[in-house]
Amino acid sequence: MKLKDQVWILGSRIDGGGFGKVYDVQSDNGDQAVAKLVPKDPGADRELLFANLAGARNIIPILDQGEDGENWVLVMPKADKSLRRYLADASGRLVTSDVIWILSDIATALTSIDGRVVHRDLKPENVLLFNGHWCLADFGISRYAEATTGPDTRKYAMTSRYAAPEQWRFDRTTTATDVYAFGVIAYELLSGTSPFAGPDFREQHLHDTPPQLNGVPSALTALVEECLYKAPQARPKPSDVVNRLTRAGGIPASGGLAQLQEANRAIVLRRSAEDRQASERLSEDERRAALAGAAKQNLNRISDALGTAITDAASSAIRSVGQEIGWNIQLNQAELLFSSPQIPQAKPWDSWSTPTFTVIAFSSISLEFPANRQYEGRSHSLWYCDAQETDKFQWFETAFMISPPIASHRAQDPFSLAPGEDAAKALGNSTTQYQLAWPFTPLIAEDLDEFISRWAGWFAAAAQGQLNHPSSMPEREPRGSWRQH
Repeated sequence: MKLKDQVWILGSRIDGGGFGKVYDVQSDNGDQAVAKLVPKDPGADRELLFANLAGARNIIPILDQGEDGENWVLVMPKADKSLRRYLADASGRLVTSDVIWILSDIATALTSIDGRVVHRDLKPENVLLFNGHWCLADFGISRYAEATTGPDTRKYAMTSRYAAPEQWRFDRTTTATDVYAFGVIAYELLSGTSPFAGPDFREQHLHDTPPQLNGVPSALTALVEECLYKAPQARPKPSDVVNRLTRAGGIPASGGLAQLQEANRAIVLRRSAEDRQASERLSEDERRAALAGAAKQNLNRISDALGTAITDAASSAIRSVGQEIGWNIQLNQAELLFSSPQIPQAKPWDSWSTPTFTVIAFSSISLEFPANRQYEGRSHSLWYCDAQETDKFQWFETAFMISPPIASHRAQDPFSLAPGEDAAKALGNSTTQYQLAWPFTPLIAEDLDEFISRWAGWFAAAAQGQLNHPSSMPEREPRGSWRQH
Protein backbone atom coordinates (compact mmCIF):
# COMPACT_ATOMS: atom_id res chain seq x y z
CA MET A 1 0.00 0.00 0.00
CA LYS A 2 1.43 3.36 -1.05
CA LEU A 3 0.31 5.83 1.61
CA LYS A 4 1.27 9.42 2.38
CA ASP A 5 4.82 8.79 3.61
CA GLN A 6 5.79 5.18 2.90
CA VAL A 7 4.98 1.94 1.15
CA TRP A 8 3.62 -0.78 3.48
CA ILE A 9 3.36 -4.53 2.98
CA LEU A 10 0.17 -6.01 4.39
CA GLY A 11 0.62 -9.03 6.68
CA SER A 12 -1.82 -11.19 8.63
CA ARG A 13 -5.01 -9.87 10.22
CA ILE A 14 -5.01 -9.39 14.01
CA ASP A 15 -7.74 -8.80 16.60
CA GLY A 16 -9.53 -5.52 17.20
CA GLY A 17 -10.46 -2.66 14.96
CA GLY A 18 -14.00 -1.59 15.78
CA PHE A 19 -15.40 -0.38 12.44
CA GLY A 20 -12.36 -1.51 10.47
CA LYS A 21 -9.91 -4.40 10.17
CA VAL A 22 -6.44 -4.41 11.68
CA TYR A 23 -3.39 -6.03 10.07
CA ASP A 24 0.30 -6.43 10.79
CA VAL A 25 2.28 -4.35 8.30
CA GLN A 26 5.91 -3.76 7.45
CA SER A 27 7.36 -0.75 5.67
CA ASP A 28 9.66 -1.11 2.68
CA ASN A 29 12.60 -0.33 5.00
CA GLY A 30 11.64 -2.99 7.55
CA ASP A 31 9.67 -0.99 10.18
CA GLN A 32 7.00 -3.06 11.95
CA ALA A 33 3.55 -1.57 12.69
CA VAL A 34 -0.17 -2.22 12.43
CA ALA A 35 -2.59 -0.81 9.86
CA LYS A 36 -6.29 -0.21 10.29
CA LEU A 37 -8.34 -0.43 7.08
CA VAL A 38 -11.72 1.30 7.27
CA PRO A 39 -14.24 0.92 4.40
CA LYS A 40 -15.11 4.22 2.72
CA ASP A 41 -18.63 4.32 4.11
CA PRO A 42 -20.21 7.70 4.91
CA GLY A 43 -18.61 8.95 8.11
CA ALA A 44 -15.69 6.54 7.95
CA ASP A 45 -13.28 9.32 7.01
CA ARG A 46 -13.73 10.60 10.57
CA GLU A 47 -11.16 7.98 11.52
CA LEU A 48 -8.62 10.32 9.90
CA LEU A 49 -9.46 13.21 12.22
CA PHE A 50 -6.84 11.85 14.56
CA ALA A 51 -3.90 11.99 12.25
CA ASN A 52 -2.84 15.42 13.57
CA LEU A 53 -3.74 15.62 17.28
CA ALA A 54 -0.60 17.61 18.02
CA GLY A 55 0.42 17.67 21.66
CA ALA A 56 -2.13 15.17 22.91
CA ARG A 57 -0.74 12.86 25.58
CA ASN A 58 -1.33 9.12 25.87
CA ILE A 59 -2.86 8.80 22.39
CA ILE A 60 -1.61 6.07 20.06
CA PRO A 61 0.25 8.08 17.37
CA ILE A 62 -0.43 7.88 13.65
CA LEU A 63 2.69 6.90 11.69
CA ASP A 64 1.19 7.16 8.22
CA GLN A 65 -2.18 7.52 6.55
CA GLY A 66 -3.84 7.43 3.18
CA GLU A 67 -6.18 5.30 1.16
CA ASP A 68 -5.98 2.00 -0.64
CA GLY A 69 -8.77 1.03 -3.01
CA GLU A 70 -12.06 1.03 -1.10
CA ASN A 71 -10.44 1.68 2.29
CA TRP A 72 -9.05 4.53 4.34
CA VAL A 73 -5.81 3.42 6.00
CA LEU A 74 -4.20 4.44 9.29
CA VAL A 75 -0.80 3.04 10.30
CA MET A 76 0.06 2.98 14.01
CA PRO A 77 2.80 1.46 16.14
CA LYS A 78 2.04 -1.95 17.56
CA ALA A 79 1.12 -1.79 21.24
CA ASP A 80 2.11 -4.33 23.89
CA LYS A 81 -1.44 -5.34 24.82
CA SER A 82 -4.94 -4.01 25.36
CA LEU A 83 -6.38 -3.28 28.79
CA ARG A 84 -8.86 -6.08 28.17
CA ARG A 85 -6.01 -8.53 27.68
CA TYR A 86 -4.22 -7.11 30.74
CA LEU A 87 -7.32 -7.74 32.86
CA ALA A 88 -7.66 -11.27 31.51
CA ASP A 89 -4.02 -12.01 32.30
CA ALA A 90 -4.51 -10.63 35.84
CA SER A 91 -7.48 -13.00 36.34
CA GLY A 92 -9.68 -10.46 38.09
CA ARG A 93 -9.36 -7.54 40.44
CA LEU A 94 -6.18 -5.45 40.37
CA VAL A 95 -4.30 -3.93 43.30
CA THR A 96 -5.13 -0.28 43.96
CA SER A 97 -1.73 1.03 42.84
CA ASP A 98 -2.15 -0.63 39.43
CA VAL A 99 -5.66 0.76 39.10
CA ILE A 100 -4.49 4.31 39.84
CA TRP A 101 -1.65 3.96 37.30
CA ILE A 102 -4.03 2.83 34.57
CA LEU A 103 -6.76 5.34 35.36
CA SER A 104 -4.32 8.23 35.63
CA ASP A 105 -2.97 7.51 32.15
CA ILE A 106 -6.50 7.33 30.70
CA ALA A 107 -7.59 10.51 32.49
CA THR A 108 -4.47 12.29 31.22
CA ALA A 109 -5.43 11.35 27.66
CA LEU A 110 -8.98 12.63 28.21
CA THR A 111 -7.57 15.88 29.60
CA SER A 112 -5.40 16.28 26.48
CA ILE A 113 -8.37 15.98 24.13
CA ASP A 114 -10.94 17.79 26.31
CA GLY A 115 -12.69 20.39 24.18
CA ARG A 116 -11.06 19.07 21.00
CA VAL A 117 -12.62 15.70 20.41
CA VAL A 118 -14.98 13.17 21.99
CA HIS A 119 -14.01 9.51 21.77
CA ARG A 120 -17.56 8.12 22.34
CA ASP A 121 -16.47 4.47 22.51
CA LEU A 122 -14.06 4.29 25.43
CA LYS A 123 -13.65 0.70 26.66
CA PRO A 124 -10.81 -1.66 27.67
CA GLU A 125 -10.40 -2.88 24.09
CA ASN A 126 -9.54 0.68 23.03
CA VAL A 127 -6.99 1.33 25.79
CA LEU A 128 -3.54 0.03 24.79
CA LEU A 129 -0.24 -0.28 26.67
CA PHE A 130 2.40 1.52 24.59
CA ASN A 131 5.85 2.68 25.72
CA GLY A 132 4.93 2.16 29.36
CA HIS A 133 1.72 4.21 29.22
CA TRP A 134 -1.93 3.33 28.76
CA CYS A 135 -3.03 5.13 25.61
CA LEU A 136 -6.33 5.68 23.82
CA ALA A 137 -6.86 4.19 20.37
CA ASP A 138 -9.63 3.33 17.91
CA PHE A 139 -11.52 6.55 17.39
CA GLY A 140 -13.92 4.84 15.01
CA ILE A 141 -17.02 6.74 16.20
CA SER A 142 -15.35 9.82 17.62
CA ARG A 143 -15.93 13.34 16.41
CA TYR A 144 -14.61 16.82 16.98
CA ALA A 145 -16.19 18.26 20.12
CA GLU A 146 -17.89 21.05 18.18
CA ALA A 147 -19.07 18.94 15.21
CA THR A 148 -22.86 18.79 15.10
CA THR A 149 -23.99 18.68 11.49
CA GLY A 150 -21.87 16.01 9.81
CA PRO A 151 -23.86 13.78 7.41
CA ASP A 152 -22.94 10.68 9.39
CA THR A 153 -21.39 11.08 12.84
CA ARG A 154 -22.19 7.47 13.79
CA LYS A 155 -24.44 8.94 16.47
CA TYR A 156 -26.16 5.65 17.19
CA ALA A 157 -23.00 3.54 17.37
CA MET A 158 -21.91 2.63 20.88
CA THR A 159 -20.84 -0.25 23.10
CA SER A 160 -23.78 -1.01 25.39
CA ARG A 161 -21.79 -1.85 28.53
CA TYR A 162 -19.97 1.52 28.49
CA ALA A 163 -22.55 3.85 26.89
CA ALA A 164 -23.56 6.92 28.91
CA PRO A 165 -27.24 7.79 29.53
CA GLU A 166 -27.12 10.61 26.97
CA GLN A 167 -26.07 8.10 24.30
CA TRP A 168 -29.11 5.95 25.06
CA ARG A 169 -31.26 9.06 24.71
CA PHE A 170 -29.45 10.00 21.49
CA ASP A 171 -28.52 13.37 22.98
CA ARG A 172 -25.38 15.30 22.09
CA THR A 173 -22.21 13.69 23.45
CA THR A 174 -19.46 15.66 25.18
CA THR A 175 -16.29 14.98 27.14
CA ALA A 176 -18.62 14.03 30.01
CA THR A 177 -19.68 11.02 27.91
CA ASP A 178 -16.09 9.76 27.94
CA VAL A 179 -15.86 10.45 31.70
CA TYR A 180 -18.88 8.19 32.22
CA ALA A 181 -17.24 5.35 30.27
CA PHE A 182 -14.08 6.02 32.28
CA GLY A 183 -16.18 5.50 35.42
CA VAL A 184 -17.41 2.14 34.14
CA ILE A 185 -13.83 1.05 33.44
CA ALA A 186 -12.69 2.27 36.87
CA TYR A 187 -15.47 0.31 38.57
CA GLU A 188 -14.41 -2.83 36.67
CA LEU A 189 -10.76 -2.40 37.63
CA LEU A 190 -11.59 -1.91 41.31
CA SER A 191 -14.23 -4.62 41.69
CA GLY A 192 -13.50 -7.17 38.99
CA THR A 193 -17.14 -6.87 37.81
CA SER A 194 -19.15 -4.48 35.68
CA PRO A 195 -21.39 -1.89 37.37
CA PHE A 196 -24.10 -2.82 34.87
CA ALA A 197 -24.26 -6.48 33.95
CA GLY A 198 -27.10 -6.36 31.40
CA PRO A 199 -28.86 -7.67 29.47
CA ASP A 200 -31.07 -4.54 29.58
CA PHE A 201 -28.18 -2.07 29.48
CA ARG A 202 -30.36 0.84 28.45
CA GLU A 203 -32.57 0.56 31.53
CA GLN A 204 -29.59 0.09 33.82
CA HIS A 205 -27.55 3.02 32.49
CA LEU A 206 -30.57 5.32 32.57
CA HIS A 207 -32.09 4.37 35.90
CA ASP A 208 -30.03 1.95 38.03
CA THR A 209 -27.41 2.64 40.67
CA PRO A 210 -24.35 0.34 40.61
CA PRO A 211 -23.66 -1.87 43.65
CA GLN A 212 -21.43 -0.13 46.18
CA LEU A 213 -17.69 -0.72 45.90
CA ASN A 214 -16.29 -2.54 48.92
CA GLY A 215 -12.74 -2.45 50.24
CA VAL A 216 -11.88 0.63 48.18
CA PRO A 217 -10.57 3.90 49.67
CA SER A 218 -13.37 6.44 50.19
CA ALA A 219 -11.78 9.08 47.98
CA LEU A 220 -11.48 6.66 45.07
CA THR A 221 -14.99 5.29 45.58
CA ALA A 222 -16.49 8.78 45.59
CA LEU A 223 -14.65 9.66 42.38
CA VAL A 224 -16.00 6.60 40.56
CA GLU A 225 -19.52 7.28 41.79
CA GLU A 226 -19.34 10.87 40.55
CA CYS A 227 -18.11 9.75 37.13
CA LEU A 228 -21.22 7.55 36.92
CA TYR A 229 -23.71 10.34 37.61
CA LYS A 230 -26.63 10.14 35.17
CA ALA A 231 -26.53 13.88 34.43
CA PRO A 232 -23.49 14.76 32.25
CA GLN A 233 -23.05 18.20 33.81
CA ALA A 234 -22.64 16.65 37.27
CA ARG A 235 -19.62 14.54 36.34
CA PRO A 236 -16.08 15.77 37.10
CA LYS A 237 -13.88 17.16 34.36
CA PRO A 238 -10.92 15.03 33.18
CA SER A 239 -8.43 17.45 34.76
CA ASP A 240 -10.22 17.12 38.11
CA VAL A 241 -10.08 13.34 37.75
CA VAL A 242 -6.31 13.47 37.22
CA ASN A 243 -5.80 15.61 40.33
CA ARG A 244 -8.01 13.44 42.50
CA LEU A 245 -6.28 10.25 41.33
CA THR A 246 -2.93 11.82 42.21
CA ARG A 247 -4.16 12.50 45.74
CA ALA A 248 -5.75 9.05 45.99
CA GLY A 249 -2.36 7.46 45.24
CA GLY A 250 -0.69 9.25 48.17
CA ILE A 251 -0.73 8.51 51.87
CA PRO A 252 -4.22 7.45 53.02
CA ALA A 253 -6.11 10.11 54.93
CA SER A 254 -6.55 9.68 58.68
CA GLY A 255 -8.26 11.42 61.56
CA GLY A 256 -10.42 14.37 60.60
CA LEU A 257 -9.56 14.14 56.89
CA ALA A 258 -10.71 10.51 56.78
CA GLN A 259 -13.96 11.54 58.47
CA LEU A 260 -14.37 14.34 55.91
CA GLN A 261 -13.86 11.89 53.05
CA GLU A 262 -16.59 9.64 54.46
CA ALA A 263 -18.91 12.64 54.84
CA ASN A 264 -18.18 13.63 51.24
CA ARG A 265 -18.98 10.12 50.04
CA ALA A 266 -22.34 10.23 51.83
CA ILE A 267 -23.14 13.44 49.95
CA VAL A 268 -22.05 11.85 46.67
CA LEU A 269 -24.34 8.87 47.29
CA ARG A 270 -27.28 11.15 48.05
CA ARG A 271 -26.66 13.18 44.90
CA SER A 272 -26.37 9.96 42.91
CA ALA A 273 -29.81 8.85 44.14
CA GLU A 274 -31.33 12.26 43.29
CA ASP A 275 -29.64 12.13 39.89
CA ARG A 276 -31.08 8.68 39.19
CA GLN A 277 -34.58 9.84 40.09
CA ALA A 278 -34.25 12.81 37.75
CA SER A 279 -33.16 10.47 34.97
CA GLU A 280 -36.22 8.31 35.55
CA ARG A 281 -38.46 11.35 35.19
CA LEU A 282 -37.32 11.77 31.60
CA SER A 283 -40.34 10.19 30.00
CA GLU A 284 -40.62 7.47 27.44
CA ASP A 285 -42.33 10.08 25.27
CA GLU A 286 -39.08 12.05 25.10
CA ARG A 287 -37.16 8.97 24.07
CA ARG A 288 -39.73 8.17 21.38
CA ALA A 289 -39.66 11.74 20.12
CA ALA A 290 -35.88 11.56 19.68
CA LEU A 291 -36.16 8.24 17.86
CA ALA A 292 -38.99 9.56 15.68
CA GLY A 293 -36.78 12.44 14.60
CA ALA A 294 -34.04 10.01 13.63
CA ALA A 295 -36.59 7.85 11.80
CA LYS A 296 -37.85 10.77 9.74
CA GLN A 297 -34.34 11.86 8.80
CA ASN A 298 -33.33 8.36 7.75
CA LEU A 299 -36.54 7.72 5.80
CA ASN A 300 -36.01 10.95 3.90
CA ARG A 301 -32.69 9.59 2.61
CA ILE A 302 -34.30 6.29 1.60
CA SER A 303 -37.25 8.01 -0.07
CA ASP A 304 -35.06 10.46 -1.96
CA ALA A 305 -32.68 7.72 -3.15
CA LEU A 306 -35.54 5.63 -4.57
CA GLY A 307 -37.43 8.55 -6.11
CA THR A 308 -34.33 10.04 -7.73
CA ALA A 309 -33.22 6.68 -9.15
CA ILE A 310 -36.66 6.04 -10.67
CA THR A 311 -37.01 9.46 -12.32
CA ASP A 312 -33.41 9.43 -13.56
CA ALA A 313 -34.01 6.10 -15.28
CA ALA A 314 -37.43 7.04 -16.68
CA SER A 315 -37.39 10.63 -17.96
CA SER A 316 -41.08 10.51 -18.98
CA ALA A 317 -42.19 9.59 -15.46
CA ILE A 318 -44.12 12.30 -13.60
CA ARG A 319 -43.23 12.81 -9.96
CA SER A 320 -45.55 14.64 -7.57
CA VAL A 321 -44.33 15.55 -4.10
CA GLY A 322 -46.73 15.47 -1.18
CA GLN A 323 -46.33 16.63 2.37
CA GLU A 324 -43.03 15.96 4.14
CA ILE A 325 -41.38 12.87 2.63
CA GLY A 326 -44.28 11.44 0.60
CA TRP A 327 -44.39 11.37 -3.20
CA ASN A 328 -45.96 9.50 -6.10
CA ILE A 329 -44.52 8.74 -9.54
CA GLN A 330 -46.64 7.91 -12.60
CA LEU A 331 -45.48 6.10 -15.74
CA ASN A 332 -48.17 5.19 -18.27
CA GLN A 333 -50.99 3.94 -16.03
CA ALA A 334 -48.75 2.64 -13.25
CA GLU A 335 -48.29 4.64 -10.06
CA LEU A 336 -45.63 4.20 -7.38
CA LEU A 337 -46.44 5.83 -4.04
CA PHE A 338 -44.17 6.46 -1.07
CA SER A 339 -46.12 7.61 2.00
CA SER A 340 -45.03 10.09 4.66
CA PRO A 341 -44.00 8.65 8.03
CA GLN A 342 -46.62 8.33 10.75
CA ILE A 343 -46.44 7.71 14.48
CA PRO A 344 -48.44 4.69 15.74
CA GLN A 345 -51.09 5.00 18.42
CA ALA A 346 -50.06 4.65 22.05
CA LYS A 347 -51.37 1.05 22.15
CA PRO A 348 -51.60 0.02 18.50
CA TRP A 349 -52.01 -3.69 19.04
CA ASP A 350 -55.44 -3.38 20.75
CA SER A 351 -56.37 -6.54 22.60
CA TRP A 352 -53.99 -8.77 20.65
CA SER A 353 -50.66 -10.03 21.98
CA THR A 354 -48.04 -7.26 21.81
CA PRO A 355 -44.96 -8.07 19.68
CA THR A 356 -41.59 -8.24 21.44
CA PHE A 357 -40.28 -5.18 19.60
CA THR A 358 -41.26 -1.50 19.58
CA VAL A 359 -42.44 0.41 16.49
CA ILE A 360 -41.55 4.11 16.57
CA ALA A 361 -42.81 5.15 13.12
CA PHE A 362 -44.23 3.56 9.99
CA SER A 363 -44.67 4.26 6.30
CA SER A 364 -45.41 2.26 3.18
CA ILE A 365 -44.53 1.93 -0.47
CA SER A 366 -47.26 0.97 -2.91
CA LEU A 367 -47.46 0.08 -6.60
CA GLU A 368 -50.84 0.43 -8.30
CA PHE A 369 -51.99 -0.07 -11.89
CA PRO A 370 -55.29 -0.88 -13.67
CA ALA A 371 -56.61 -4.32 -12.89
CA ASN A 372 -54.77 -7.07 -14.71
CA ARG A 373 -56.81 -10.23 -14.33
CA GLN A 374 -58.10 -8.96 -10.96
CA TYR A 375 -54.60 -8.06 -9.80
CA GLU A 376 -54.01 -4.37 -9.06
CA GLY A 377 -50.50 -4.29 -7.59
CA ARG A 378 -48.69 -4.64 -4.31
CA SER A 379 -47.64 -2.64 -1.26
CA HIS A 380 -45.01 -3.14 1.46
CA SER A 381 -44.84 -1.84 5.01
CA LEU A 382 -41.89 0.23 6.21
CA TRP A 383 -41.49 0.13 10.00
CA TYR A 384 -38.90 1.93 12.12
CA CYS A 385 -38.42 -0.52 14.96
CA ASP A 386 -36.00 -2.80 16.80
CA ALA A 387 -37.33 -5.95 15.15
CA GLN A 388 -34.10 -7.93 15.18
CA GLU A 389 -31.99 -6.61 18.08
CA THR A 390 -33.20 -4.95 21.27
CA ASP A 391 -32.87 -1.15 21.15
CA LYS A 392 -31.29 -1.20 17.69
CA PHE A 393 -33.79 0.89 15.74
CA GLN A 394 -33.76 1.12 11.95
CA TRP A 395 -36.16 0.98 9.02
CA PHE A 396 -37.36 -2.47 7.97
CA GLU A 397 -39.31 -3.47 4.87
CA THR A 398 -41.92 -6.21 5.22
CA ALA A 399 -45.29 -7.21 3.72
CA PHE A 400 -48.35 -9.24 4.66
CA MET A 401 -50.68 -11.79 3.10
CA ILE A 402 -53.87 -13.66 3.82
CA SER A 403 -53.33 -17.27 4.84
CA PRO A 404 -53.63 -19.54 1.77
CA PRO A 405 -56.71 -21.52 2.94
CA ILE A 406 -58.69 -18.27 3.29
CA ALA A 407 -60.18 -16.66 0.20
CA SER A 408 -58.73 -13.18 -0.29
CA HIS A 409 -60.41 -10.32 -2.12
CA ARG A 410 -57.71 -7.69 -1.64
CA ALA A 411 -56.79 -5.62 -4.66
CA GLN A 412 -53.12 -5.73 -3.67
CA ASP A 413 -51.11 -8.79 -2.78
CA PRO A 414 -48.89 -8.77 -0.80
CA PHE A 415 -50.07 -5.73 1.13
CA SER A 416 -48.89 -3.30 3.76
CA LEU A 417 -50.31 -2.94 7.27
CA ALA A 418 -49.88 -0.26 9.87
CA PRO A 419 -48.94 -1.43 13.38
CA GLY A 420 -52.24 -2.77 14.73
CA GLU A 421 -54.23 -5.85 15.60
CA ASP A 422 -54.10 -7.37 12.10
CA ALA A 423 -50.31 -7.01 11.97
CA ALA A 424 -50.01 -8.38 15.51
CA LYS A 425 -51.86 -11.52 14.40
CA ALA A 426 -49.29 -12.10 11.66
CA LEU A 427 -46.41 -11.57 14.11
CA GLY A 428 -47.71 -13.86 16.85
CA ASN A 429 -47.17 -17.54 17.41
CA SER A 430 -50.77 -18.52 16.64
CA THR A 431 -52.14 -19.35 13.20
CA THR A 432 -54.52 -16.62 12.05
CA GLN A 433 -55.84 -15.25 8.77
CA TYR A 434 -52.82 -12.92 8.50
CA GLN A 435 -49.25 -13.98 7.76
CA LEU A 436 -45.99 -12.35 6.73
CA ALA A 437 -45.30 -12.48 3.01
CA TRP A 438 -41.90 -10.81 3.21
CA PRO A 439 -39.20 -11.03 5.90
CA PHE A 440 -38.21 -8.03 8.01
CA THR A 441 -35.45 -6.66 5.78
CA PRO A 442 -33.23 -3.81 7.05
CA LEU A 443 -33.08 -0.73 4.85
CA ILE A 444 -29.67 0.90 5.07
CA ALA A 445 -29.60 4.31 3.42
CA GLU A 446 -26.08 3.78 2.10
CA ASP A 447 -26.83 0.34 0.61
CA LEU A 448 -30.16 0.43 -1.22
CA ASP A 449 -29.13 -1.10 -4.56
CA GLU A 450 -31.23 -4.25 -4.18
CA PHE A 451 -34.24 -2.33 -2.82
CA ILE A 452 -34.14 0.23 -5.63
CA SER A 453 -33.56 -2.35 -8.37
CA ARG A 454 -36.42 -4.52 -7.14
CA TRP A 455 -39.02 -1.74 -7.01
CA ALA A 456 -37.78 -0.28 -10.31
CA GLY A 457 -38.30 -3.69 -11.93
CA TRP A 458 -41.83 -4.03 -10.54
CA PHE A 459 -42.64 -0.47 -11.63
CA ALA A 460 -41.36 -1.15 -15.15
CA ALA A 461 -43.47 -4.29 -15.40
CA ALA A 462 -46.56 -2.46 -14.14
CA ALA A 463 -46.04 0.39 -16.61
CA GLN A 464 -46.12 -2.17 -19.42
CA GLY A 465 -49.13 -4.01 -17.98
CA GLN A 466 -47.02 -7.07 -17.22
CA LEU A 467 -46.92 -7.11 -13.42
CA ASN A 468 -48.38 -10.40 -12.25
CA HIS A 469 -49.38 -11.83 -8.92
CA PRO A 470 -46.39 -13.49 -7.16
CA SER A 471 -46.10 -17.12 -8.23
CA SER A 472 -45.86 -18.28 -4.61
CA MET A 473 -46.63 -16.78 -1.23
CA PRO A 474 -44.82 -15.91 0.89
CA GLU A 475 -42.36 -14.71 -1.72
CA ARG A 476 -39.38 -14.88 0.64
CA GLU A 477 -39.14 -16.96 3.80
CA PRO A 478 -40.05 -14.64 6.71
CA ARG A 479 -39.48 -17.02 9.61
CA GLY A 480 -36.72 -15.94 11.97
CA SER A 481 -36.52 -12.38 10.62
CA TRP A 482 -38.01 -10.75 13.75
CA ARG A 483 -37.80 -11.27 17.51
CA GLN A 484 -40.57 -13.37 19.00
CA HIS A 485 -41.62 -14.38 22.50
